Amino acid sequence: MTDSKRIVCLANSRKLSGRCIAGREWSEGRGAGNWVRPVSARQGQEVSEYERQYEDGSDPRVLDIVSIPVLEPRPEGWQTENWLLDPELYWRKEGKYSWFDFAELADAAEPLWIDGCCTYDGRHDKIPLDSMASVSGSLRLIHVGKLKLNVFKPGEAFGNSKRRVQGRFSHAGADYALWVTDPLYERRYLAKLDGVYDVDECYLTINLGEPYQGACYKLIAAIIECDRR
Repeated sequence: MTDSKRIVCLANSRKLSGRCIAGREWSEGRGAGNWVRPVSARQGQEVSEYERQYEDGSDPRVLDIVSIPVLEPRPEGWQTENWLLDPELYWRKEGKYSWFDFAELADAAEPLWIDGCCTYDGRHDKIPLDSMASVSGSLRLIHVGKLKLNVFKPGEAFGNSKRRVQGRFSHAGADYALWVTDPLYERRYLAKLDGVYDVDECYLTINLGEPYQGACYKLIAAIIECDRR
C-alpha cells in the first residue's frame, strides 16, 4: 500500500543514469525527523526523471518541501534511510524551506563516520569495506564556514583529460577533500577555468555511497548556499 514521506529535499545528485534524492522528514510544529532516501527497484536504485517528477513535469530542487509516495522501507546495509518509491504516482511540491532555518536540520558536528583512509587526491574520503560493519546511516547535513572548490583533471597523468570538481573543507577537527556530485555546482564550476574557488558559509549534504573497489566513498551530494537558485 502506498504511503507518503514529506521531506525537505537536501540532495538531487548524480547517480548512474539517474539521481540520488534525499532529505529529512518535515512536519509543521514537530520540525525535522529522520533522513529519507527514495530508491527505485532497479539494481542501482537510482531515481529516473520519470519517477521523480512533479505533475507539471518539473524536477524537485534542493530546498523544496516534497511529498513522495513510497511503498515500503528498503534499508540496505548502512543505507538505513532507503524507501522504495511508487513509480506510478507523481511527487508533490508543498513549499520551500528557508536557508536561514537550516540549523534545525543540520546534524551534530561529529566526524563523518570513520576517518583515516584517503585516496590519492582525496582526504578522509573513503572507508574500507571491512570497517563498514560499525557504520549505520549514510547521510549527513553539516555546516561549514568556508568551502574551497578545486576544478582539475585528476587522471591527467594517466591519459584521462576529464575534469572534476572536488570540495575541500574542515569539519569536527578534520580536513576533508571529497568529490562533488551536485549537478548544479558541477556545471557551474566546470564552466570555469581550472583552479581553486572559494565558497563562503554553506551547508553540505554528505552521502556515503555503495561499495566500489573495496571501499565506500564520501561524496558532497549538495552544496547549499544562502542564495542557492
